[in-house]
Amino acid sequence: MTVRETGHARAASLEFHGVTKRYGRGESAHGAVNDLSFAVPAGAICVLVGPSGCGKTTSLKMVNRLIEPTEGQILLDGVNVMTENVTALRRRIGYVIQQVGLLPHLTVGRNVAIVPSLMGWSKQRQSARTDELLSLVGLDPERYRGRYPVQLSGGERQRVGVARALAADPPLMLMDEPFAAVDPIVRERLQDEFLRLQHELAKTILFVTHDIDEAIKMGDLIAVMEAGGRLAQFGSPDSVLAHPASDFVAQFVGEDRGLKRLSLVTIADLSLEPSAARPGLPTFGPGTKLRDALSVLLAADTSGGVALDDAGKPRGFVTVDAIASALAEGRGTVANP
Repeated sequence: MTVRETGHARAASLEFHGVTKRYGRGESAHGAVNDLSFAVPAGAICVLVGPSGCGKTTSLKMVNRLIEPTEGQILLDGVNVMTENVTALRRRIGYVIQQVGLLPHLTVGRNVAIVPSLMGWSKQRQSARTDELLSLVGLDPERYRGRYPVQLSGGERQRVGVARALAADPPLMLMDEPFAAVDPIVRERLQDEFLRLQHELAKTILFVTHDIDEAIKMGDLIAVMEAGGRLAQFGSPDSVLAHPASDFVAQFVGEDRGLKRLSLVTIADLSLEPSAARPGLPTFGPGTKLRDALSVLLAADTSGGVALDDAGKPRGFVTVDAIASALAEGRGTVANP
């Protein structure tokens, strides 16, 4: 595995090699995680997804040694985490949890700067980094740095939690159902905002969720886990949806996995022949997901609509049949009828 340089600190590769976690001894021992092996390239988001009790959070917590593995190795940038000083290890791994975990007696600014403070950064550097990160997650530093967690909404607290996890510019971030505690509308906004940040920062991220739709949206790679802490399938969202490795995976991703695949492709991914504007027909920007475009076309009871370029000018004609063909081909060519 390689380390990818970004505009910030390096992103590190992450590897699991035969990782097992058992509780108890002798005949009463049971495995929460069993023989888990996969690799995450530097700068990628890997989502651990599966039903409750399948070992997702246990697997994540073994990376920063909140839980110690029984067997196997976890390599962060090629180094076994068990050989590192645990305090130093945790300070260079960002950690975001569902309930955020902000310290209520500290201001937003001081919460964000906790790890840099522990690492001995100067007050001036801490302050500059705090303001930079609050701006990055969409919170005005002047308005928010002096507030306390109780004065924030759930979505705002979650943004502060992300800012805190990024404070020391870690090469790896662990995110344990970070958006599950907010309502669906705020959750979608937080997902979109985080993907925007990831596009800019390119961190290596291990992300836990029980929601397959969130996994498909957030992940470059998906690790589907099943009861007993076993890896059922590992691969890209498209490969998991297109080729489930077992009946369990097929049932978990859902019978509508064909429609879910359409959420992975946008209008911009299609090759279109030029088309003039057509009054009365739906129009789609280049970032529109094919699943959303199909929904609009079906709701409008029309067979096609006009795709627009970044300047808002007509680029081509999109039909329901063409979207179906694009799904069958992975990415199709849409002709102008």
